[in-house]
Amino acid sequence: MSPEQLQELFTQWQRGTVDWQGVEQTLRTAYSPTIAGSDVLVDMDRARRCGFPEVVFGEGKSAEAIVSVFRAQAAAGQNSFATRMSPELSQHVCQAFPTARANHVARTVTLTTSTVQTRGRVVVVTAGTSDRPVAEEALETVLWMGCDAELVMDIGVAGPQRLLANRERLQNSDVVVVVAGMEGALPSVVAGWVSVPVIAVPTSVGYGANLGGFSALLSMLNSCAANVAVVNIDAGFKGGYLAAMIARQSQIEKKS
Repeated sequence: MSPEQLQELFTQWQRGTVDWQGVEQTLRTAYSPTIAGSDVLVDMDRARRCGFPEVVFGEGKSAEAIVSVFRAQAAAGQNSFATRMSPELSQHVCQAFPTARANHVARTVTLTTSTVQTRGRVVVVTAGTSDRPVAEEALETVLWMGCDAELVMDIGVAGPQRLLANRERLQNSDVVVVVAGMEGALPSVVAGWVSVPVIAVPTSVGYGANLGGFSALLSMLNSCAANVAVVNIDAGFKGGYLAAMIARQSQIEKKS
């Protein structure tokens, strides 16, 4: 429930068009989870508390469960976003909601039912094209959250001249998300060239000693660059979410 809706509710109570029992019932409904299906509870109050609606993690869920969440959110005027969606799940959801948009590389589905004011700029960078699925997940997350976003591909440390050629684009952002596997060195290098936060996302891309991304994770955690923060392995959503929150907040600070 928005502040405007809350004000209107109490105005109606003052006028006598709604009794106190009606006010109480409305508040209980607004600030309680809504049952969307036999095995799903949707936190409809998430947007008020945290700024954005609940996001669906698609793995392990049935198509019917995901559709029920989208339906409940759409009815409340909330935008929906699902990650780790198989082609079959994406197809089912898009059939149920023709205006939904699937990104099969990112494995995401986005359903927009209300406008989010665009604020903040995020650049998502990959070390190599093999990191693209995780980077695309971060990019789709940033776009869903209402930020201007750009994807810069394949500027890993094996070709440092490629990073320098894109330095101005990175510096002109509010946050940079760096997605890298192998030894995970790129976030530290990027951070040494920009004056904005760098969100490092390690990927499971790499040969044996990469240990499924664990080597890259440790490299990023041990970064000497002070403006680097690290999320989990292959966690494009988490990296994108944090970046968008920082970017949007930074724009508020600049205007105030």
